Amino acid sequence: MKDTERRILLGRIVGAFGVRGEIKLESWTEPRTAIFNYQPWILRTPAGQESTLKGARGRQSGKHLVAVFPDVTDRDVVEAMYGTEVYVARSALPPPKADEYYWVDLEGLQVSTVEGVELGRVSHLFSTGANDVLVVQGDRERMIPFVQPDFVVSVDFEANRVIVDWDPEF
Repeated sequence: MKDTERRILLGRIVGAFGVRGEIKLESWTEPRTAIFNYQPWILRTPAGQESTLKGARGRQSGKHLVAVFPDVTDRDVVEAMYGTEVYVARSALPPPKADEYYWVDLEGLQVSTVEGVELGRVSHLFSTGANDVLVVQGDRERMIPFVQPDFVVSVDFEANRVIVDWDPEF
């Protein structure tokens, strides 16, 4: 894998489960168990150390997943992994469906209004539960609901641009 390839954060180790080395895993995929479909994983510890893992498997258990990693059979090893983030290469994910987007693909795109006023670039997105929000950094920060076609009129990856129906003064 190229070091320059984009990575997607899919989950995080949040604790040990039992005494046999099983791992409590928080997953942000939909459904949560889909995280096991996208491997190899790049594990990044809170200290910034990275390793690659293949062969993780797991099951649903309440609000978390219970995972088993190859060669991990000790609770103490798992506890030392607390806070480790689970990434995959962007290329490991399937192509999005029409009118669906991976947030990482939107980051960095230029944002302008339907009138042609430049607002800045997509910094990141976040979810409010009701809808996703596009955070645009320009002369100031703007938060635009990612609601199509009401506010987000179009996304053009070839032009690296998002067109929004948004008052630049807001």
